Amino acid sequence: MDLRQIDLNLLVSLDALLAECNVTRAAKRLHVSQPALSAQLARLRQLFGDPLLLPAETGRGMTPTARALDLGPALHSALKDLESVVQHKPSFDPFTDVRTFQLAANDTGMVVIGLPLIEKLAAHAGPGIRIAFRVPDVELIGAQMEQGEVDLLLASERLVPPTMKTRPLIHGRFVMAQRKGHPRGSGPLDLDAYCALQHVLVTEIGGRLRGYIDETLENQGRRRSVVLSVEKFMLVPEILRNSDYVCTLPSMLMNRFADVLDMFELPFRDAGFGLRLAWHPRNHVDPAVTWMRDLLARVVPD
Repeated sequence: MDLRQIDLNLLVSLDALLAECNVTRAAKRLHVSQPALSAQLARLRQLFGDPLLLPAETGRGMTPTARALDLGPALHSALKDLESVVQHKPSFDPFTDVRTFQLAANDTGMVVIGLPLIEKLAAHAGPGIRIAFRVPDVELIGAQMEQGEVDLLLASERLVPPTMKTRPLIHGRFVMAQRKGHPRGSGPLDLDAYCALQHVLVTEIGGRLRGYIDETLENQGRRRSVVLSVEKFMLVPEILRNSDYVCTLPSMLMNRFADVLDMFELPFRDAGFGLRLAWHPRNHVDPAVTWMRDLLARVVPD
């Protein structure tokens, strides 16, 4: 018998018929009409090649055949198991469950959210919870999230594939940083001075010498001089300490290095930066991923 040809509703009806041995009572139990259930019984007889239920000699109710008596217990058990599977609601306990979370985070996400998460994880989860961080690949991240290789993405809005679900985590401002004792001095910036300085660009797409700030300046008819491009923010403090270069980055990143770098407000308007948390719709109701989303939102610095 090919299971693909079996309508599950027929098996549910057979289970009720075998329990009641009466078409009228079984139809009432299933909330269907008696003629509809009789038609289903006819299909079941054809499917199993057996009458299954015969009129009782007393004229009241029906008597199951030997094949029906043999089918009954196993069928009822299988339907109960299936009902349990369908009604099961997955749960997640971070203190007892075992789970490895795959988190893709850009440089900003790793420093601003990833590090606080690492610092606070032990207070919120047991030893079975592990986190694997990876650098998001612009070309592959959408497919990786769709295939379940990445559970959550921490990145700027530009890097988030449009098909993902998202929530904002942080919105902040950009500042310019320079080394202490920089020959420019420590006075406020003006636009001419800013554009004339030699800039380091931190970019998620390696090899570029043009980023968001450059686009903002170009919209105002200005250009700055980008002389160095790196993919990792953590390189910037050491580069600035040993050169006269400057770098424009989110203030939350630069604040960690206030002891060795001076920070200045930008001399032009910009939209600031945003950091978003993204996940594939397939994980929207996954209790483990939901827990991690909430935890990441809680560790966002004030």
